[in-house]
Amino acid sequence: MPRPEPLYQWADRVATRFPNLSRCQARLLAWYSFGLVLAQACGLDRVALALAALVGQSDGTVRQRLREFYRPAGAKRGRARTQLDPTACFAPLLAWVVDGWPERRLALAIDATALGDRLTVLAVSAVYRGCGVPVAWAVLRGNEPGAWNPHWARLLAALRARLDPSWTVLVLSDRGLESAELFRAVVGLGWHPLMRAKAGGCFRPAGWRRWHRLRRFAPRPGARRQVRGQAYRLAAARLDCTLLARWDEGHEAPWLVLTDLAPEAADAAWYGWRAWAEQSFKVMKRGGWQWQRTRMAEPERAERLWAALAVATLWLLEVGGAAEAAIRPETVPRCPAPARRHAVFRRGLAVLGAALMAGSAPAGRFVPEAWPEPATEAGPPLTEESLLLDTSP
Repeated sequence: MPRPEPLYQWADRVATRFPNLSRCQARLLAWYSFGLVLAQACGLDRVALALAALVGQSDGTVRQRLREFYRPAGAKRGRARTQLDPTACFAPLLAWVVDGWPERRLALAIDATALGDRLTVLAVSAVYRGCGVPVAWAVLRGNEPGAWNPHWARLLAALRARLDPSWTVLVLSDRGLESAELFRAVVGLGWHPLMRAKAGGCFRPAGWRRWHRLRRFAPRPGARRQVRGQAYRLAAARLDCTLLARWDEGHEAPWLVLTDLAPEAADAAWYGWRAWAEQSFKVMKRGGWQWQRTRMAEPERAERLWAALAVATLWLLEVGGAAEAAIRPETVPRCPAPARRHAVFRRGLAVLGAALMAGSAPAGRFVPEAWPEPATEAGPPLTEESLLLDTSP
């Protein structure tokens, strides 16, 4: 059988992007991620079958080789037994994403996804064109008690070394992760939290004596306020921060977001990027790699498998994003609001499939969309009297 050039082109590229991995680890990472694209599934049998047909080997041989990718060192043969450390992939993944990034501004979303009651994944994703590239993760046993904040702090710190202080980095989190401890950890890295808070929490604008429920600052659709002050009434958790309160028409509830940025330097609309991380979980599961079908129960093995899932996702978003950016505006049908006809992941899968049939493995590139500037809307200064009048029945 002729040499499958696309596979070896991809293997060379992965080895270049992950110089800290051993030659064997980089090769297996490339083979597994390439097989994911061919099989459109992450199950070992399906990936091995797809690769075996390509390289002209038995699927049993390929299967055994791929198993070495996520097996612990103690389960392997030979004297020089090593196992992949997933944390070694975090900084190279982020470096791959931001290589050539036109502006030194980046949004990271943190969120959790569960695999039934077996596993819980805490993932940090670089949001990009409606989806997210997992760049750091931790896999925990499902329904096991324990604090998540130390894991978030560790994952974000592993990425911090890759971005120098000239970068502006937003860290987006949903209400389930809200805590003063996490807020301070993000600020301590020199980054900026955009942390959605619960409506029942309390906030006190600067210069005010009384505390008010957060829901009062966006009591109805159309309301929008950006106020500097303090959040959390308890002294141990109290934060000096900015509240971004916004309730757009058509939404069921307001966004109440806490950040360390000044009111004029931030926009609650940026928080909308957090939903892109949920799309990356969809890609990991039924919308892409079918991870929900795995029978893995060991967190350590799942963490190593996620390295291949992340690299394969990155490849498709890189190729699909470049293809989307290349579409001429005049060829896009006009519509009342900007919308994607095809998800970038699906576009990447189509482009990559065509290229592989032609005998090449396209490189692609990340082309982020323009970063919207904060909206500045002049209005009357907020007073306690006006707040109470606005929220009175």
